[in-house]
Amino acid sequence: MTSARALAGQVVTFAGRLLTLARKDAVAQVARLGGSVETEVTERTTLLVVAADASPPGAAAGGQAPHVETDAHRKLRLAAEFNGREPGRIRVVSEDEFCTLVGRVTPTALRQQYYALTTIRSLYPAVRDDHLRYLEKWGLVRAIVRTPGEVYYGFSDVSAIKQANDELGAGTPFRTVLRSLVSARSGQLALDFRPPRSDAPQAKVVTLPARSARAKRDASVFADMPPLAPAEAKFLEGERLEESDAADVETAMAAYREALRLDPTLVPAMINLGNLHYALDRLPEAQALYVQAALESPRSFEAHFNLGNVFHDLGRYPQAVTCYREAIQLNPAYADAHFYLAVTLEKLGRSPEARPHWRRYRDLSPDGEWVDLAREFGE
Repeated sequence: MTSARALAGQVVTFAGRLLTLARKDAVAQVARLGGSVETEVTERTTLLVVAADASPPGAAAGGQAPHVETDAHRKLRLAAEFNGREPGRIRVVSEDEFCTLVGRVTPTALRQQYYALTTIRSLYPAVRDDHLRYLEKWGLVRAIVRTPGEVYYGFSDVSAIKQANDELGAGTPFRTVLRSLVSARSGQLALDFRPPRSDAPQAKVVTLPARSARAKRDASVFADMPPLAPAEAKFLEGERLEESDAADVETAMAAYREALRLDPTLVPAMINLGNLHYALDRLPEAQALYVQAALESPRSFEAHFNLGNVFHDLGRYPQAVTCYREAIQLNPAYADAHFYLAVTLEKLGRSPEARPHWRRYRDLSPDGEWVDLAREFGE
Protein backbone atom coordinates (compact mmCIF):
# COMPACT_ATOMS: atom_id res chain seq x y z
CA MET A 1 0.00 0.00 0.00
CA THR A 2 1.30 3.47 -0.91
CA SER A 3 2.17 5.66 2.08
CA ALA A 4 0.16 8.86 2.38
CA ARG A 5 3.47 10.76 2.66
CA ALA A 6 5.47 8.74 0.12
CA LEU A 7 6.65 11.91 -1.64
CA ALA A 8 6.98 14.16 1.39
CA GLY A 9 9.64 16.79 0.72
CA GLN A 10 10.23 15.59 -2.83
CA VAL A 11 10.44 18.07 -5.72
CA VAL A 12 9.23 16.28 -8.83
CA THR A 13 9.77 17.15 -12.49
CA PHE A 14 8.17 15.31 -15.40
CA ALA A 15 10.06 14.57 -18.62
CA GLY A 16 7.78 13.96 -21.59
CA ARG A 17 4.03 13.44 -21.86
CA LEU A 18 2.72 10.78 -19.51
CA LEU A 19 0.63 8.05 -21.13
CA THR A 20 -1.54 7.21 -18.14
CA LEU A 21 -2.19 10.57 -16.45
CA ALA A 22 -2.90 14.09 -17.59
CA ARG A 23 -0.28 16.50 -16.26
CA LYS A 24 -2.72 18.22 -13.85
CA ASP A 25 -3.74 14.80 -12.45
CA ALA A 26 -0.09 13.85 -11.99
CA VAL A 27 0.56 17.11 -10.14
CA ALA A 28 -2.44 16.42 -7.91
CA GLN A 29 -1.13 12.93 -7.12
CA VAL A 30 2.27 14.34 -6.13
CA ALA A 31 0.62 16.90 -3.86
CA ARG A 32 -1.58 14.20 -2.33
CA LEU A 33 1.53 12.28 -1.32
CA GLY A 34 3.27 15.35 0.17
CA GLY A 35 5.47 16.47 -2.70
CA SER A 36 5.61 19.42 -5.06
CA VAL A 37 6.19 19.81 -8.78
CA GLU A 38 8.49 22.08 -10.78
CA THR A 39 8.48 22.45 -14.54
CA GLU A 40 12.25 22.44 -15.04
CA VAL A 41 15.13 20.38 -13.68
CA THR A 42 16.90 22.59 -11.13
CA GLU A 43 19.08 22.23 -8.06
CA ARG A 44 15.85 21.73 -6.07
CA THR A 45 14.74 18.73 -8.15
CA THR A 46 14.93 15.39 -6.31
CA LEU A 47 12.81 13.15 -8.56
CA LEU A 48 12.60 13.06 -12.36
CA VAL A 49 9.72 11.01 -13.82
CA VAL A 50 10.40 9.91 -17.42
CA ALA A 51 7.25 9.34 -19.49
CA ALA A 52 6.87 5.96 -21.17
CA ASP A 53 6.95 7.49 -24.65
CA ALA A 54 10.09 9.56 -24.01
CA SER A 55 12.55 7.36 -25.93
CA PRO A 56 16.22 7.94 -25.13
CA PRO A 57 18.15 10.25 -27.48
CA GLY A 58 20.48 8.75 -30.01
CA ALA A 59 20.88 7.85 -33.64
CA ALA A 60 17.75 7.08 -35.60
CA ALA A 61 17.16 3.66 -37.13
CA GLY A 62 18.96 2.87 -40.37
CA GLY A 63 21.97 5.09 -39.63
CA GLN A 64 20.05 8.34 -40.15
CA ALA A 65 20.89 11.62 -38.48
CA PRO A 66 20.54 11.78 -34.67
CA HIS A 67 17.21 12.81 -33.22
CA VAL A 68 16.74 16.47 -32.39
CA GLU A 69 16.92 16.88 -28.61
CA THR A 70 13.42 17.05 -27.19
CA ASP A 71 12.31 18.71 -23.97
CA ALA A 72 12.31 15.31 -22.27
CA HIS A 73 15.82 14.50 -23.49
CA ARG A 74 17.05 17.89 -22.32
CA LYS A 75 15.70 17.24 -18.82
CA LEU A 76 17.35 13.83 -18.77
CA ARG A 77 20.65 15.42 -19.82
CA LEU A 78 20.39 18.05 -17.09
CA ALA A 79 19.64 15.41 -14.46
CA ALA A 80 22.66 13.42 -15.63
CA GLU A 81 24.84 16.53 -15.27
CA PHE A 82 23.60 17.17 -11.72
CA ASN A 83 24.16 13.52 -10.80
CA GLY A 84 27.62 13.65 -12.37
CA ARG A 85 28.60 16.40 -9.95
CA GLU A 86 26.69 14.91 -7.01
CA PRO A 87 25.83 11.20 -7.50
CA GLY A 88 22.27 10.29 -6.51
CA ARG A 89 21.16 13.92 -6.21
CA ILE A 90 18.22 13.36 -8.61
CA ARG A 91 16.46 10.03 -8.64
CA VAL A 92 15.28 9.12 -12.16
CA VAL A 93 12.23 6.82 -12.33
CA SER A 94 10.09 5.49 -15.16
CA GLU A 95 6.41 6.22 -15.63
CA ASP A 96 5.72 2.63 -14.53
CA GLU A 97 7.49 3.27 -11.21
CA PHE A 98 5.63 6.54 -10.71
CA CYS A 99 2.25 4.88 -11.44
CA THR A 100 3.01 2.13 -8.95
CA LEU A 101 3.97 4.75 -6.38
CA VAL A 102 0.70 6.68 -6.77
CA GLY A 103 -1.48 3.57 -7.14
CA ARG A 104 -2.33 3.76 -10.86
CA VAL A 105 -2.21 1.03 -13.52
CA THR A 106 1.11 1.13 -15.37
CA PRO A 107 1.63 1.58 -19.14
CA THR A 108 3.43 -1.77 -19.22
CA ALA A 109 0.48 -3.55 -17.61
CA LEU A 110 -1.92 -1.99 -20.14
CA ARG A 111 0.30 -2.98 -23.06
CA GLN A 112 0.53 -6.53 -21.78
CA GLN A 113 -3.25 -6.85 -21.52
CA TYR A 114 -4.35 -4.81 -24.56
CA TYR A 115 -3.07 -3.51 -27.90
CA ALA A 116 -1.90 0.11 -27.84
CA LEU A 117 -2.86 2.34 -30.75
CA THR A 118 0.81 3.15 -31.37
CA THR A 119 1.49 -0.57 -31.75
CA ILE A 120 -1.49 -1.01 -34.06
CA ARG A 121 -0.27 1.85 -36.25
CA SER A 122 3.11 0.19 -36.66
CA LEU A 123 1.64 -3.24 -37.37
CA TYR A 124 -1.18 -2.14 -39.69
CA PRO A 125 -0.06 1.05 -41.48
CA ALA A 126 -2.77 0.91 -44.16
CA VAL A 127 -5.44 1.71 -41.55
CA ARG A 128 -5.38 5.46 -41.08
CA ASP A 129 -6.86 7.34 -38.14
CA ASP A 130 -9.91 8.37 -40.20
CA HIS A 131 -10.47 4.71 -41.12
CA LEU A 132 -10.34 3.81 -37.45
CA ARG A 133 -12.91 6.49 -36.61
CA TYR A 134 -15.31 5.03 -39.17
CA LEU A 135 -14.76 1.54 -37.78
CA GLU A 136 -15.61 2.86 -34.32
CA LYS A 137 -18.73 4.68 -35.57
CA TRP A 138 -20.04 1.42 -36.99
CA GLY A 139 -19.27 -0.48 -33.79
CA LEU A 140 -16.72 -2.70 -35.52
CA VAL A 141 -14.00 -1.76 -33.02
CA ARG A 142 -14.25 -0.24 -29.57
CA ALA A 143 -11.49 1.14 -27.39
CA ILE A 144 -11.21 -0.81 -24.15
CA VAL A 145 -9.18 1.81 -22.28
CA ARG A 146 -8.51 5.47 -23.08
CA THR A 147 -5.80 7.37 -21.21
CA PRO A 148 -4.57 10.93 -21.86
CA GLY A 149 -1.67 9.64 -23.93
CA GLU A 150 -2.82 6.32 -25.41
CA VAL A 151 -5.77 4.25 -26.63
CA TYR A 152 -5.97 0.49 -26.09
CA TYR A 153 -7.95 -2.14 -28.02
CA GLY A 154 -8.83 -5.78 -27.41
CA PHE A 155 -8.01 -8.85 -29.49
CA SER A 156 -11.33 -8.90 -31.38
CA ASP A 157 -10.78 -5.27 -32.37
CA VAL A 158 -7.29 -6.01 -33.67
CA SER A 159 -8.71 -8.88 -35.74
CA ALA A 160 -11.05 -6.45 -37.54
CA ILE A 161 -8.26 -3.89 -37.94
CA LYS A 162 -5.97 -6.55 -39.43
CA GLN A 163 -8.65 -7.57 -41.94
CA ALA A 164 -9.13 -3.94 -42.92
CA ASN A 165 -5.37 -3.47 -43.27
CA ASP A 166 -5.00 -6.55 -45.47
CA GLU A 167 -7.83 -5.53 -47.79
CA LEU A 168 -6.74 -1.90 -48.00
CA GLY A 169 -3.20 -3.06 -48.71
CA ALA A 170 -4.54 -5.13 -51.60
CA GLY A 171 -6.12 -2.02 -53.11
CA THR A 172 -9.71 -2.63 -52.00
CA PRO A 173 -11.67 0.64 -51.57
CA PHE A 174 -12.40 1.46 -47.94
CA ARG A 175 -16.16 1.53 -48.61
CA THR A 176 -15.95 -2.08 -49.75
CA VAL A 177 -13.79 -3.01 -46.76
CA LEU A 178 -16.32 -1.43 -44.41
CA ARG A 179 -19.16 -3.29 -46.09
CA SER A 180 -17.32 -6.60 -45.68
CA LEU A 181 -16.71 -5.98 -41.99
CA VAL A 182 -20.31 -4.87 -41.37
CA SER A 183 -21.58 -7.94 -43.20
CA ALA A 184 -19.29 -10.26 -41.25
CA ARG A 185 -20.35 -8.71 -37.94
CA SER A 186 -24.09 -8.34 -38.54
CA GLY A 187 -24.78 -11.18 -40.97
CA GLN A 188 -26.84 -9.03 -43.30
CA LEU A 189 -26.52 -7.27 -46.62
CA ALA A 190 -26.12 -3.59 -45.79
CA LEU A 191 -26.72 -1.06 -48.55
CA ASP A 192 -26.36 2.26 -46.72
CA PHE A 193 -23.02 2.97 -45.11
CA ARG A 194 -23.55 6.42 -43.68
CA PRO A 195 -22.48 6.50 -40.02
CA PRO A 196 -25.42 5.47 -37.81
CA ARG A 197 -26.96 8.62 -36.32
CA SER A 198 -30.37 9.25 -34.88
CA ASP A 199 -31.24 11.47 -37.87
CA ALA A 200 -29.83 9.12 -40.53
CA PRO A 201 -31.53 6.10 -42.14
CA GLN A 202 -30.34 2.80 -40.80
CA ALA A 203 -28.74 0.17 -43.05
CA LYS A 204 -31.20 -1.46 -45.39
CA VAL A 205 -31.38 -5.18 -46.06
CA VAL A 206 -31.99 -6.72 -49.44
CA THR A 207 -35.00 -8.99 -49.54
CA LEU A 208 -34.97 -11.54 -52.32
CA PRO A 209 -37.91 -11.14 -54.67
CA ALA A 210 -40.01 -14.25 -55.10
CA ARG A 211 -38.61 -15.45 -58.39
CA SER A 212 -38.34 -19.04 -59.55
CA ALA A 213 -36.85 -20.67 -62.60
CA ARG A 214 -39.52 -22.27 -64.76
CA ALA A 215 -39.09 -25.59 -66.42
CA LYS A 216 -39.29 -25.03 -70.18
CA ARG A 217 -40.77 -27.54 -72.56
CA ASP A 218 -37.95 -29.61 -73.89
CA ALA A 219 -38.56 -32.06 -76.70
CA SER A 220 -36.20 -34.53 -75.03
CA VAL A 221 -38.51 -34.70 -72.01
CA PHE A 222 -41.25 -36.25 -74.17
CA ALA A 223 -39.01 -38.00 -76.69
CA ASP A 224 -40.08 -41.47 -75.68
CA MET A 225 -43.79 -40.62 -75.50
CA PRO A 226 -46.29 -40.79 -78.32
CA PRO A 227 -47.58 -37.40 -79.53
CA LEU A 228 -49.88 -35.71 -77.07
CA ALA A 229 -49.38 -38.33 -74.39
CA PRO A 230 -51.86 -37.75 -71.55
CA ALA A 231 -49.22 -36.50 -69.11
CA GLU A 232 -47.80 -34.11 -71.71
CA ALA A 233 -51.24 -32.83 -72.57
CA LYS A 234 -52.00 -32.04 -68.92
CA PHE A 235 -48.62 -30.36 -68.48
CA LEU A 236 -49.25 -28.12 -71.54
CA GLU A 237 -52.73 -27.37 -70.24
CA GLY A 238 -51.25 -26.28 -66.90
CA GLU A 239 -48.78 -23.99 -68.69
CA ARG A 240 -51.54 -22.36 -70.76
CA LEU A 241 -53.70 -21.80 -67.70
CA GLU A 242 -50.75 -20.34 -65.79
CA GLU A 243 -49.71 -17.97 -68.57
CA SER A 244 -53.14 -16.79 -69.69
CA ASP A 245 -54.27 -13.22 -69.06
CA ALA A 246 -56.84 -14.44 -66.55
CA ALA A 247 -54.51 -16.89 -64.86
CA ASP A 248 -56.33 -19.56 -62.88
CA VAL A 249 -53.68 -20.73 -60.45
CA GLU A 250 -55.68 -23.42 -58.70
CA THR A 251 -56.85 -24.92 -62.02
CA ALA A 252 -53.27 -24.81 -63.33
CA MET A 253 -52.06 -26.59 -60.19
CA ALA A 254 -54.75 -29.23 -60.68
CA ALA A 255 -53.52 -29.80 -64.25
CA TYR A 256 -49.92 -30.22 -63.08
CA ARG A 257 -51.04 -32.65 -60.37
CA GLU A 258 -52.93 -34.68 -62.96
CA ALA A 259 -49.85 -34.71 -65.20
CA LEU A 260 -47.81 -36.09 -62.29
CA ARG A 261 -50.47 -38.68 -61.54
CA LEU A 262 -50.19 -39.87 -65.10
CA ASP A 263 -46.37 -39.68 -65.10
CA PRO A 264 -44.78 -39.39 -61.61
CA THR A 265 -41.37 -38.77 -63.22
CA LEU A 266 -42.38 -35.66 -65.19
CA VAL A 267 -39.84 -33.19 -63.76
CA PRO A 268 -41.14 -30.02 -65.54
CA ALA A 269 -44.54 -30.54 -63.93
CA MET A 270 -42.90 -30.96 -60.50
CA ILE A 271 -40.96 -27.71 -60.92
CA ASN A 272 -43.83 -25.61 -62.22
CA LEU A 273 -46.18 -26.94 -59.56
CA GLY A 274 -43.53 -26.21 -56.95
CA ASN A 275 -43.23 -22.67 -58.29
CA LEU A 276 -46.93 -22.07 -57.81
CA HIS A 277 -46.74 -23.34 -54.24
CA TYR A 278 -43.72 -21.09 -53.66
CA ALA A 279 -45.56 -18.05 -55.01
CA LEU A 280 -48.37 -18.80 -52.54
CA ASP A 281 -45.81 -19.03 -49.69
CA ARG A 282 -46.46 -22.74 -49.25
CA LEU A 283 -42.79 -23.48 -48.65
CA PRO A 284 -43.01 -27.08 -47.37
CA GLU A 285 -45.02 -28.15 -50.44
CA ALA A 286 -42.63 -26.33 -52.79
CA GLN A 287 -39.59 -27.83 -51.05
CA ALA A 288 -40.93 -31.37 -51.36
CA LEU A 289 -41.56 -30.95 -55.10
CA TYR A 290 -38.11 -29.40 -55.77
CA VAL A 291 -36.38 -32.17 -53.82
CA GLN A 292 -38.31 -34.78 -55.77
CA ALA A 293 -37.37 -33.07 -59.05
CA ALA A 294 -33.67 -32.91 -58.09
CA LEU A 295 -33.67 -36.61 -57.17
CA GLU A 296 -35.44 -37.55 -60.39
CA SER A 297 -33.26 -35.30 -62.55
CA PRO A 298 -30.01 -34.32 -60.79
CA ARG A 299 -29.00 -32.13 -63.73
CA SER A 300 -32.10 -29.95 -63.54
CA PHE A 301 -30.64 -26.57 -62.57
CA GLU A 302 -34.18 -25.20 -62.05
CA ALA A 303 -34.77 -27.71 -59.26
CA HIS A 304 -31.56 -26.80 -57.45
CA PHE A 305 -32.02 -23.04 -57.90
CA ASN A 306 -35.62 -23.04 -56.70
CA LEU A 307 -34.77 -25.26 -53.75
CA GLY A 308 -32.11 -22.69 -52.85
CA ASN A 309 -34.83 -20.02 -52.77
CA VAL A 310 -36.87 -22.08 -50.33
CA PHE A 311 -33.87 -22.61 -48.05
CA HIS A 312 -33.08 -18.89 -48.21
CA ASP A 313 -36.61 -17.92 -47.22
CA LEU A 314 -36.44 -20.39 -44.33
CA GLY A 315 -33.21 -18.75 -43.14
CA ARG A 316 -31.20 -21.89 -43.90
CA TYR A 317 -28.46 -19.96 -45.70
CA PRO A 318 -25.70 -22.61 -45.86
CA GLN A 319 -28.10 -25.06 -47.56
CA ALA A 320 -29.20 -22.28 -49.92
CA VAL A 321 -25.58 -21.61 -50.88
CA THR A 322 -25.09 -25.29 -51.71
CA CYS A 323 -28.15 -25.31 -53.96
CA TYR A 324 -27.22 -22.09 -55.76
CA ARG A 325 -23.69 -23.37 -56.38
CA GLU A 326 -25.11 -26.57 -57.85
CA ALA A 327 -27.42 -24.55 -60.12
CA ILE A 328 -24.47 -22.43 -61.31
CA GLN A 329 -22.38 -25.51 -62.00
CA LEU A 330 -25.20 -26.86 -64.18
CA ASN A 331 -26.00 -23.53 -65.85
CA PRO A 332 -23.14 -20.98 -65.42
CA ALA A 333 -24.93 -18.42 -67.61
CA TYR A 334 -28.04 -18.16 -65.39
CA ALA A 335 -27.65 -14.61 -64.00
CA ASP A 336 -30.23 -14.93 -61.20
CA ALA A 337 -28.35 -17.82 -59.62
CA HIS A 338 -25.23 -15.65 -59.32
CA PHE A 339 -27.25 -12.79 -57.85
CA TYR A 340 -29.07 -14.91 -55.28
CA LEU A 341 -25.85 -16.68 -54.30
CA ALA A 342 -24.14 -13.31 -53.81
CA VAL A 343 -26.97 -12.04 -51.59
CA THR A 344 -26.94 -15.19 -49.48
CA LEU A 345 -23.16 -15.12 -49.04
CA GLU A 346 -23.42 -11.48 -47.90
CA LYS A 347 -26.02 -12.47 -45.32
CA LEU A 348 -23.58 -15.09 -44.03
CA GLY A 349 -20.89 -12.41 -43.72
CA ARG A 350 -18.82 -13.86 -46.57
CA SER A 351 -18.42 -10.77 -48.75
CA PRO A 352 -15.13 -11.81 -50.42
CA GLU A 353 -16.79 -14.98 -51.71
CA ALA A 354 -19.77 -12.99 -52.94
CA ARG A 355 -17.85 -10.48 -55.05
CA PRO A 356 -17.15 -12.74 -58.08
CA HIS A 357 -20.87 -13.55 -58.28
CA TRP A 358 -21.87 -9.88 -58.10
CA ARG A 359 -19.51 -9.28 -61.03
CA ARG A 360 -20.81 -12.29 -62.94
CA TYR A 361 -24.41 -11.15 -62.52
CA ARG A 362 -23.40 -7.68 -63.75
CA ASP A 363 -21.71 -9.18 -66.82
CA LEU A 364 -24.54 -11.59 -67.61
CA SER A 365 -27.34 -9.10 -67.01
CA PRO A 366 -26.02 -5.58 -67.80
CA ASP A 367 -29.59 -4.22 -67.86
CA GLY A 368 -30.80 -6.34 -64.97
CA GLU A 369 -32.93 -5.17 -62.07
CA TRP A 370 -30.03 -5.36 -59.62
CA VAL A 371 -27.12 -4.29 -61.83
CA ASP A 372 -26.42 -1.06 -59.91
CA LEU A 373 -26.22 -3.02 -56.68
CA ALA A 374 -23.96 -5.59 -58.35
CA ARG A 375 -21.58 -2.86 -59.56
CA GLU A 376 -21.30 -1.42 -56.06
CA PHE A 377 -20.86 -4.72 -54.24
CA GLY A 378 -18.60 -6.22 -56.87
CA GLU A 379 -15.83 -3.69 -56.22
